[in-house]
Amino acid sequence: MHNFLKALVLVIFISPNAIAQQLDSGVLSLPTKSAKKKAKKRKKKSKLPKIDLSHWKVTLPVNNDKGKPYEISPPEIYDFASIDVAKPYMYIDSLKGAIVFHAMPTSSKTKNTKYTRSELREQMVPGDNNVNWKFSDGAYMKGKIAMEASTKDTNGKYHRTIIMQIHGRLTNEQRDLIVEDDNNAPPILKIYWDNGRIRLKSKVLKNINIDTPEIFYEEAWDNDEGFNFSQEVGFRKFILEVKVSAGKLVVVLNKNEFKVYDSVHIRKWGVFENYFKAGNYFQSRDEGSFSKVKFYELEISHD
Repeated sequence: MHNFLKALVLVIFISPNAIAQQLDSGVLSLPTKSAKKKAKKRKKKSKLPKIDLSHWKVTLPVNNDKGKPYEISPPEIYDFASIDVAKPYMYIDSLKGAIVFHAMPTSSKTKNTKYTRSELREQMVPGDNNVNWKFSDGAYMKGKIAMEASTKDTNGKYHRTIIMQIHGRLTNEQRDLIVEDDNNAPPILKIYWDNGRIRLKSKVLKNINIDTPEIFYEEAWDNDEGFNFSQEVGFRKFILEVKVSAGKLVVVLNKNEFKVYDSVHIRKWGVFENYFKAGNYFQSRDEGSFSKVKFYELEISHD
């Protein structure tokens, strides 16, 4: 009796025409579990990432016709999903609502590095690299991120990648003062996904008593010892916030773990201009290695 009632309940959801046709054939079949799952899957709506690309350009791990890394700036970046050269390296996961940044070792390398990237670079004025900010201006970046996939090295550790940065930049006047051929300055902050954990690296002066113009030289700065957040993020979603103000830099993981930089080194860094970076700056040249980083949300603002 119980089975009969169960079948009867299911039958009323079948169209009358379908029932009539099946009765004429002498067979009445009910929807299978797999059919129900397929129907439910079809009903799933696609999701879009919560990312405004109007102030970002992307650098891809593939060369352009001049042998340099391929870049896409606003307004072309708005349609990156339809640009063939971008599709393998920057694409939308519409089921998860994220932009995926895919990077691997290639011949496409920017100056002063051996590594490749699928990475966004902030442009305060869309399409222009020459307008940037100082710590005294205030700046904020927030991202909801997850590592989708990463290969391992010969020691069994996942290959690491840089997922966020604050990069320094010389003004034209500073560049000319020290007779450099470009505006490049060191990054004051690198945020790594490092074997399932978040690791920070910053810069310190070799001599805290130096001043301009010596402070503008890259050789004046050294790497700090680094900092590891205690919580393991693995391949789960996590939230990173970077808060910048005059003489201070704060990095927050998942709203409950903090690292504060407010030493003399940060205060003296105030002479530099800066810009944010976010994505996948892959830190391996191992053959066959790669990683895929998902950004569900990314926002930046300035005071």
